[in-house]
Amino acid sequence: MKVFILTDVEGVTGLVDAAQLSSGEDAYRLVCENLMLDLNAAIEGAFEGGATEVLAWDGHGGRNKLNFIPEMLDGRAAAVDRTHVECIGPDESFQAAFAVGYHGMAGTLNGFLDHTQSGLTIFNWYINGRRVGELVQDALTCSAAGVPLLMVSGDEAACAEARAFFGPIQTAAVKQGVGRSKAIGYPPEEARARIRRAARQAMALVGKVQPIRPILPMEVKIEYTRSDYCDGAAARPGVERLDARTIRWVTSDLRKWH
Repeated sequence: MKVFILTDVEGVTGLVDAAQLSSGEDAYRLVCENLMLDLNAAIEGAFEGGATEVLAWDGHGGRNKLNFIPEMLDGRAAAVDRTHVECIGPDESFQAAFAVGYHGMAGTLNGFLDHTQSGLTIFNWYINGRRVGELVQDALTCSAAGVPLLMVSGDEAACAEARAFFGPIQTAAVKQGVGRSKAIGYPPEEARARIRRAARQAMALVGKVQPIRPILPMEVKIEYTRSDYCDGAAARPGVERLDARTIRWVTSDLRKWH
């Protein structure tokens, strides 16, 4: 069984203060080391649960924002070379997807570093009238290949969001947000044991849980924080501007949520 692991940074173990993301290279290196340890816990759990192949995607930031530390990656897994690919999801040969290090959507109470794509420019993102975050967006990308999202790790808010959208899913909370910029971290050994256990148990859901399937064609609507942030997006082909800060479009392509 093949597993595709999507990763983000805000929901990793040990990141408990927003300042850690902007305190210099040494502080950010530690965040990346924690990302790799969380990722390796998920990889270990996946293999314990019966995975035969694991591919990991470095999902935080743009193409030039590389967060993986290659020498720390579990040798049984491989990583996508993101320097040549802007965005990616699994293909039809995969049976499961995991999301490691995720955060809650914009507007989540006590969601540590909650945002959807951009904490600066985007206020709300809707699919078929329901407010969503990056977890649902990435699950839709996986769904395009028929691959279900079966496991999520992150803060308590991210895990609650995953359970609300995906039903039978394994989650591993590694911290509890206190407001937006602070969190109470759980002991690292306990947090990674949770990740490993959730990944192992998620493998038992393969073939039993279906990918998320919105009604198609689906309406995508984005509400920006300011009208000038909306200007460029509103000029794209097929996009309708609803008001100063809001755009919408309709698509049947599950990869076209962005």
